[in-house]
Amino acid sequence: MSLRRPGTLALVLGLVLPALVLAGLRYGTSSAVDDLGTALQAVGAMFGMAEALPHHLQAIVELRVWRALTAAGVGAALGLSGALIQGVFRNGLASPGVIGIGSGASLGAVAAVLFVGGYGAELNLLEVHGAGPWLVPLAAFVGATATAFLVYRLAASHGRVSIPALLLIGIAMNALLSGIQQLVQSLVLGDNGASRAILAWTFGTLDDRMAWHAAVVWGGVLLGLAAWPFVAWELDLMQGGLEDAAALGVDVARVRTLTLTAASLSAAAAVAVAGQIGFVGLIVPHLTRLAAGRGHKTLLPLSALTGAVVLLAADVTQMAFFPDAGIQPGVVMSLVGGPFFVWLLWTKRRELAVW
Repeated sequence: MSLRRPGTLALVLGLVLPALVLAGLRYGTSSAVDDLGTALQAVGAMFGMAEALPHHLQAIVELRVWRALTAAGVGAALGLSGALIQGVFRNGLASPGVIGIGSGASLGAVAAVLFVGGYGAELNLLEVHGAGPWLVPLAAFVGATATAFLVYRLAASHGRVSIPALLLIGIAMNALLSGIQQLVQSLVLGDNGASRAILAWTFGTLDDRMAWHAAVVWGGVLLGLAAWPFVAWELDLMQGGLEDAAALGVDVARVRTLTLTAASLSAAAAVAVAGQIGFVGLIVPHLTRLAAGRGHKTLLPLSALTGAVVLLAADVTQMAFFPDAGIQPGVVMSLVGGPFFVWLLWTKRRELAVW
């Protein structure tokens, strides 16, 4: 079977993803539960289908379930967001992290976490109570959306997006937003809980995820995918040029607004529950295009599925081999994504020379 066929890729990923979820049930910082049969019993107990394990063992497995589902959701959200952004900007170097959407979402989320926590010492990224489950994602979405449209407005001239301007403005926006976030962190440096919370957003975390984390991020994925039927065909036409697409009946402004909003929703949901995890939105669309082609009708949903597999595989791998190292997913993806970005720039060096 050839993975150049979208259906084949979807089938393979559809088999790999649940296998990774099952693998994730076996591995963690605790070795108290490392038998898959015992872990499945605990999962059955979550749905009233089996006898629960002793309290602490049941809690360990449940945390692993929500971690796996959250990791898959974050990967799906970032993969989808990256495919949407690369489509609307018509450039494979664009991604939520590169143009600053991730930083905007992170700053919004940090502001909401500080607000919810009341700057108190009890503040912790993992313990957002009350308004947190809706306020943090909302603030992340506002930050992501504002950044996306601002970057587009600054990079566009007479309806055309300058790719060098897009990348340079994205770098500047990342620097500015990161600087603001560091300023906030310095102002609350004496509050150990607040400082740790902001640091966790910076590196990304999947520790101690709960049911609401998984619900928020998968809700963001579904909202992002809701735009898929309304932009897929139009994004394909826009790859040949905006004037030609408009001549064929594409409402470029509507597609641009809908696509950026969907991309921001997806990226914001990921940042709201896991902090900044870079390069997933850059790498995943490229891998998907190589395996299944460039048509957005299949590229968008497959990028979500590929992103889920990529991030969950990275998390399961590091938990299986380095459970005590405490390596955060943002660090893992940076180690993988940094060299990939350099390779991508190298392969496009002729295009860069004429920009």
